[in-house]
Amino acid sequence: MKTLLRTLLIAAASLLLCAPTWAQFAKAEDAIKYRKNALFVMQQNFGRVAAMAAGKAPFDAKVALESATTAEFVSKLPWVAFGEGTDKGDTKAKPEIWLDKPKFNDYADKMQAEMAKLSLAAKTGNLDTIKVAVGGVGGTCKSCHDAFRQ
Repeated sequence: MKTLLRTLLIAAASLLLCAPTWAQFAKAEDAIKYRKNALFVMQQNFGRVAAMAAGKAPFDAKVALESATTAEFVSKLPWVAFGEGTDKGDTKAKPEIWLDKPKFNDYADKMQAEMAKLSLAAKTGNLDTIKVAVGGVGGTCKSCHDAFRQ
C-alpha cells in the first residue's frame, strides 16, 4: 500500500506541475519523453491486470486493484504533452493526432473512461468482472493505436 500511495503522490505532483494551463515543457523532446514515460507506466500497470485476465499470470486481487488504480490515475497524464511541435523527434505518434485533435482527444477520453471501469471492476475482486473491463480498455487502446500510432 505504501508503494501505491507513493506512486499516486508522485503522479499527482506530476499532474499538478504539468496541467494544461501550466504546461511549459522546455523543449519538444521533454514533452515527448514525458508522454512516453506516462504511457509506459500506464501500460505496465494495465499489462499486469491484462496478464491476470488472460490467465498468463496468477490472479492476485490486491495486485490487480493496485495496478488498475495506478493505470487509471496515470491515464490522465500524457495528453498535455501532445502539444504543437511534439510531432517530430523520437515518437511513434502519427501526424493525424495534430490534424484531427478532436478525434484524438475523444479516444483519450474513452480510454480514460474504460480505465475507470477497470478500476471499479478491480475493486470487486471478481476476475470475470475484471476480464470484461480489460477488454474494454484493450479495445480503446487498439482503436487509438490503429488511428494515431505508427
